[in-house]
Parts: sequence; C-alpha cells; structure tokens
Amino acid sequence: MSDGYAWAREAETDSGGTMFSGAFEFLLATAASWVLMPLLLWAGMRLLRETGNLLLILVGGVAWLVASGYFIDDIDRAGGHIPIPALIAYVLVGTALAGARTTPHRG
Repeated sequence: MSDGYAWAREAETDSGGTMFSGAFEFLLATAASWVLMPLLLWAGMRLLRETGNLLLILVGGVAWLVASGYFIDDIDRAGGHIPIPALIAYVLVGTALAGARTTPHRG
C-alpha cells in the first residue's frame, strides 16, 4: 500500500498539485489492497491445503479493510506503515480464525 501511495504522491507532484491529481492512483492502491488481502488469505490457505476457511477470509478481509482504512494516514506518508500493535492484533485475529472451520472436517 505504501508503494501505491508513493506512486500517488509522485503523480500529484508531477502534475503540479492540481486538484484531484493523484486521486486515481490513491484509489487504485487502496482498492488493490482491499481486494488482494482476502485473495492472499484464500491462496495461502489453499497452498496449505486447508479447506473450510470462509470465516477466516471474510473476517480477515473486513478486519484488513478496517485496519488499513483507520490507519490510512499512517500508511500514506513516506515510509509509512500500519502501527505494529495493530498488525499484531490482525495476526492474532487471523490466527484465531484459522482454527475455526465452517465445514465439517473429514478425516
């Protein structure tokens, strides 16, 4: 996300700071993050051959949307990132949800 926001800041600088310059890049970087995080959660669980992880994907995606939306000003600066305690909380939520199954375990 921070690279996408750097791209948006660069577009704004290149255009001379005109109104809404860099807005497309900013929105694209944000939307890509919000779409890619649930997709990466799903792909990672499939890679590990885990099934029944719909709850992880849905809640993890919404949690990412909330965390990245709330800390968007922290991310949208040079070298910016989500604060470490928020990332730890996100990992803990994901870890707790990874053990929850939405389909019966066969085996």
